Amino acid sequence: MNAKHVNAICRATESIFINFFGVEVKPLRPRVEQMAIPSNQVSVILGINGQLNGQIICSITEQTAKNIVGVMMGGMIIEQLDEIGWSAIQEFGNWVAGTTATELSKDNVLIDVTPPVINEGSSKFRTSNVFITVPLETKMGLVDIHISVKEVAA
Repeated sequence: MNAKHVNAICRATESIFINFFGVEVKPLRPRVEQMAIPSNQVSVILGINGQLNGQIICSITEQTAKNIVGVMMGGMIIEQLDEIGWSAIQEFGNWVAGTTATELSKDNVLIDVTPPVINEGSSKFRTSNVFITVPLETKMGLVDIHISVKEVAA
């Protein structure tokens, strides 16, 4: 995995929290995940195709999801995630996808991102792929960005 691609994906996610949510982001120590990726309680799964192939999985707690939805809804306090809340989390995934595509294009890497799929409930994603996990600490909660992307041979 190329570090500049991982860094671009992290910058994209960080910029969403800074520019859309108005909160600071503190990247924590990255780690390598193999065979089992924890979902926490809510995950947004994005497929990457084009000059890179792979996946990005954003994993958060249910409380972090409620915090994100609350800010997206104009500062509301969210007690429970309903269909509108889940739609907002899916839109958060679209923001990550679009911003990632823009960040990678600055390095002349062109990608398409699949529509986000939301996983609800704690589970583990089993895979033979290696993922780099970059935890991002925000006042809205911890966000684990699991990244597995490979360059496609021309």
